[in-house]
Amino acid sequence: MMDAICAIATPYGSGAISIVRASGKDSIKMINEIFRGPDLTKVASHTISYGSIVYEGEVIDEVLVSVFLPPRTYTKEECVEINCHGGMFVTNKILETLLKIGFRLADSGEFTKRAFLNGRIDLTQAEAVMDIISSSNNLMLRNSNKALRKEVTKMITSLRERLLALIAKIEVNIDYPEYDDAIEMTNEIIIPELLEIKNSVGEILEHSRIGKTISCGINTAIIGRPNVGKSSLLNMLLEEDKAIVSHYAGTTRDTIEGKLNIGNITLNLIDTAGIRESDDYVEQIGINKAKEVLEMAELVLLVLDNSCITEYDLELLKLTEGKNRIIILNKMDLNNKANINEPHIMISALNGEGMKELEDEILRIAKVSELNQVDATYLTNARQIAKLDSAYKAIIDAINSSKEYLPVDMVELDIKKAWDTLGEIIGIASGDELINELFSKFCLGK
Repeated sequence: MMDAICAIATPYGSGAISIVRASGKDSIKMINEIFRGPDLTKVASHTISYGSIVYEGEVIDEVLVSVFLPPRTYTKEECVEINCHGGMFVTNKILETLLKIGFRLADSGEFTKRAFLNGRIDLTQAEAVMDIISSSNNLMLRNSNKALRKEVTKMITSLRERLLALIAKIEVNIDYPEYDDAIEMTNEIIIPELLEIKNSVGEILEHSRIGKTISCGINTAIIGRPNVGKSSLLNMLLEEDKAIVSHYAGTTRDTIEGKLNIGNITLNLIDTAGIRESDDYVEQIGINKAKEVLEMAELVLLVLDNSCITEYDLELLKLTEGKNRIIILNKMDLNNKANINEPHIMISALNGEGMKELEDEILRIAKVSELNQVDATYLTNARQIAKLDSAYKAIIDAINSSKEYLPVDMVELDIKKAWDTLGEIIGIASGDELINELFSKFCLGK
């Protein structure tokens, strides 16, 4: 049994109630010593008892204590949850009391880590817990719940079983060539089976890359020369006065960030300083930052002035070629002198005209509709997608090796690599370093 740990499981701040969670060996017995109410060591599992937390003769708070007996608990250990009044002082006082009687303060994510190590959940389910907490749209929440219900695990396990069946047939040929009823594993048999598996993995990978966009959001840079309406566009999108709007050029001197949900996609918006030649040292720093943001951006909103196109605008059009970009002609109420031949959207950041068309174009580029139309199970986690991509490449290597008529045992090495890599997605044979890194990202109390 692991040592007893505790942590506050509710967000910091005042509220109706707070929860202090405990788990580990003798948790129930230890908390029973400071609980004035029914004997917690004798109550049934999954019940709530009313009483008070008392330490050294002082009543700290009236509480409701929930008791959970293993193995039907979150961590598969003894678990206790103390529901107290929601002030931070009283909550911290109860936490301090638990630490005084022998509990250890839990590390970030340690409760979920124990659930994983004790076999209650696998790695994809553990990551799904974190994804549910951080969900910012319906698609992300839907897929996180699928992962929590082990649908991702079932999908990966099915792929591994198909690879394992192929490995087993190859092994029989290598180790027991004398078996008359064993099918000789030739390229004509191996390649078609591998191609089917490759197509299945490829489809999941394609959906997963879109899913990662839904999960992490799109890093979106608002780029343009001074006074074209970048800050007005940011304020209009966020529906708040986040950036200072002025007719003076060079007002925005640093990047201004905000998050925006459109449909089922999150934009990580960055408004940048107007790009132009400037002798102002501080403004030039902002311009250099804008260029750095442009390099890293996954989507560029290039804002131009509908009434005037300058040499700087033409430079920006050339600079953003090859990027995912939307060309926006702002100030649509003014006379059109832009003469832009490339696809663009007309808006007025001043009164909101054209914003619906802009949002529709953002969703089209993000390809969110593809996931809305297909009830697919896919990955949204960067670690999982990287592993899936590695497995995909190993399968391609196996196909190429077969086509080059390499010995079947050499082909098997690539198939085994794909099988092992898929196993790492769900936590099979994952090293301690990976596990510690993953759960360190969780909040305390989870």
